[in-house]
Amino acid sequence: MNDRPSGARTAWVALSLVYLLWGSIYLLNRLLITHVTPLLAGGFRFLTAGAALGLLVLVVRGPRGLGMTRPQLLTTMLSGLLLPAWGNGLVAVAQTQIPSGLAALLLAVVPLYIAVLRTIFGDRPGPATLVGVLVGLVGLGVLVLAGPGSGGTAGSAWWGPWLVVLAGLGWASGTYATTRLPVPANPFALATVQMVTGGAIMVAVGSAAGGRVHPGALPAGTWWVWAAAALATLGGFSAYAIALRGLPVSTVATYAYVNPVIAVLLGVLLVDERFTALQGLGGMIVLVAVVLVVRAERRPAGAPDERAAEPLPDPPPAR
Repeated sequence: MNDRPSGARTAWVALSLVYLLWGSIYLLNRLLITHVTPLLAGGFRFLTAGAALGLLVLVVRGPRGLGMTRPQLLTTMLSGLLLPAWGNGLVAVAQTQIPSGLAALLLAVVPLYIAVLRTIFGDRPGPATLVGVLVGLVGLGVLVLAGPGSGGTAGSAWWGPWLVVLAGLGWASGTYATTRLPVPANPFALATVQMVTGGAIMVAVGSAAGGRVHPGALPAGTWWVWAAAALATLGGFSAYAIALRGLPVSTVATYAYVNPVIAVLLGVLLVDERFTALQGLGGMIVLVAVVLVVRAERRPAGAPDERAAEPLPDPPPAR
């Protein structure tokens, strides 16, 4: 009986870390890609975080902690392609042209994408969910039509917001796949293979596109930012897994509208990012829509749980 309050407190602490770490990853990524090409920056970040998490699993659980069947491995590698590589990779490229806060707001539509995917594959959401999706599409339209704004590291190209919209589709597809295809029982094994797979793909594509990293030419501050981004990635994935074990999935899914708020505040306060009134309106509409969808998707007590949708990315966000 006494373990329940302690477990609940641990889960809430973990969720708070998800809010903070995945909300900050957008700003860290923005600072990192100032000196390193986006795909290589993200690729090495995920490779490092994945290797560290895998090592931790081996120390705590042994080789069996990373064990999985062939179908589970294939699903995990597919989600690594869709989540870190497609999702985070495209967001990183887009952040060369748009503010980090705007990227986070656009990526908040992932839960809306998932509702659409459920409809396409026959798992029809309720009317309240569909209303939330429609509201979200209005907000997304306002954000995209408002333009890229100011705050990108290299410019303000029109394609920046659209690239994040495409990234969100990859993130949502990967998340949906992991709820419908076989995955390993250990969520840390899942996260390890996802990050290593996605990181390897980003490094390969970034290198093929001509990207290079010259360690000696990088400012010392870049190494600190890179270390902070890798730790935020590792900590966010781990805290997310812990939160899912101790809280309802609908509660954990609230990161989808808390992370963008944190990302916007950090961008405005620390790197002087600016948003137009129209962008602010679009962002508010999107966040309202996500709240509607998350609340509509709450499952009754005793019903089977599902994984919540994740931005690496950062956020996670910007998984």
